Amino acid sequence: MAKQPQPISPLKNFFAGGFGGVCLVFVGHPLDTIKVRLQTQPKPQPGQAPLYSGTFDCFRKTLVGEGVRGLYRGMAAPIIGVTPMYAVCFFGFGLGKRLQQRKPDDVLTYPQLFAAGMLSGVFTTVIMAPGERIKCLLQIQAATGETKYSGSLDCAKQLYRDAGIRGVYKGTVLTLMRDVPASGMYFMTYEWLKNSLTPEGKSVSDLSVPRILFAGGLAGIFNWIVAIPPDVLKSRFQTAPEGKYPNGFRDVLRELIREEGVTSLYKGFTAVMIRAFPANAACFLGFEVAMKFLNWIAPGV
Repeated sequence: MAKQPQPISPLKNFFAGGFGGVCLVFVGHPLDTIKVRLQTQPKPQPGQAPLYSGTFDCFRKTLVGEGVRGLYRGMAAPIIGVTPMYAVCFFGFGLGKRLQQRKPDDVLTYPQLFAAGMLSGVFTTVIMAPGERIKCLLQIQAATGETKYSGSLDCAKQLYRDAGIRGVYKGTVLTLMRDVPASGMYFMTYEWLKNSLTPEGKSVSDLSVPRILFAGGLAGIFNWIVAIPPDVLKSRFQTAPEGKYPNGFRDVLRELIREEGVTSLYKGFTAVMIRAFPANAACFLGFEVAMKFLNWIAPGV
């Protein structure tokens, strides 16, 4: 294993992670919109065709019906939330690594990196859950033709007015179920690939841009392989009418498997995989660029 850069700075991870998250949203949001619309489209009546036959059909219909702006529906919520969310995510990862080190020059094992990644998933859920709820509701309302919410702030106000803070945080448990194991896989895969791609005798901090992009993109794919089943459940649950699933995700899971089969847990898989590589490649490249800048202006922090 190539030696990890030392010392680990959770504070620098915080600021660099925020910048990386902004890069991720700009690159990945259009396909996230497609993913949510595919995951939440209603089951067609007998003899009727589904609203979208697949990823490319959904993309085409969205582009034709709503233009490029339609692909960026609901982006305000993740943009507002993504900087602190990814800042906290990378901070949690850095803190998780720091807590497992007995000495500052300790090199962590891959199971330890996985555990540090899982901690980052816990940290981000507080910010992630309401942002995901608002984003999903705004993404599907354009597809249904309704205009219940005028924007992210209006959506948050209505959710709070109707159900209080519980309405805003609906789907938190499912967000945890998605992000904790997926974040462990995400960061462990990225660190493993960085180490594998680092030439003998070189530092991982000197990795070339193409190799960073490859490691980040592949880490995103591994992340979503783990995350997509709970993500489907989360999207359904967060966009369902109040009271439809009184027992939470168990009701969603039973309904999906009963009506659409196990494969329904992988709805939007193509859109997710197409999005995962470029979005996460951009995220990690943004993180590494920001980290180098921070190390340059504050080398001792």
